[in-house]
Amino acid sequence: MLTIYYVAGTRAIRPVWLCEELQIPYQRQDVSFDPEFRASTEWRKINPVGKVPAMRDGDLVLFESCAMVQVILDRYGNDQLAPKQGTNENALMQQWSWFAESTLARPAGEIVNHQRVFGKDTVAKAIAEMKERVRLCLKAVDDAIVDKEFLLDFGFSAADINLGYSLHLANKYVDYDDLVNAKAYYERLVARPAFQRSII
Repeated sequence: MLTIYYVAGTRAIRPVWLCEELQIPYQRQDVSFDPEFRASTEWRKINPVGKVPAMRDGDLVLFESCAMVQVILDRYGNDQLAPKQGTNENALMQQWSWFAESTLARPAGEIVNHQRVFGKDTVAKAIAEMKERVRLCLKAVDDAIVDKEFLLDFGFSAADINLGYSLHLANKYVDYDDLVNAKAYYERLVARPAFQRSII
């Protein structure tokens, strides 16, 4: 059975949310986020960099959440939540999925890491720079979602799941109420029952 190693608030939300949307069986295994556990030999055999999530499907072990989403789609999606491969819509889904992690989640994650590592000694200029980068990404989302319910004309897709987690992260640290399209899109995503089940 598909097993997802999970800690609340982490990128583990992505594969769990997808499984919930697809209504496929999976096992969620809650693990510790303590640095000692994540540095343990036991955990490093599953995730060599000591982060969460990880996923096991038979003899396959993955530790990148967007790759997990793609593998779940490929193996269990039954042509749901993804446009046909080779189409422009599928290319756009891939673009937004990569954007979610490599462009938006990176500066948002730096805010989290900076505050977690340095606490009261955070460098305000570094945080301000990362927030500005996040806002630039949120503006791109705001522009892309004008007059649309979801990112693709196809409808709700894995791109919305990947981007939804990144927006969930950004929403904790950056105010973007003025970007009404992006904010309404985020609120639509987090209102989905499958998302709600993925965060408990």
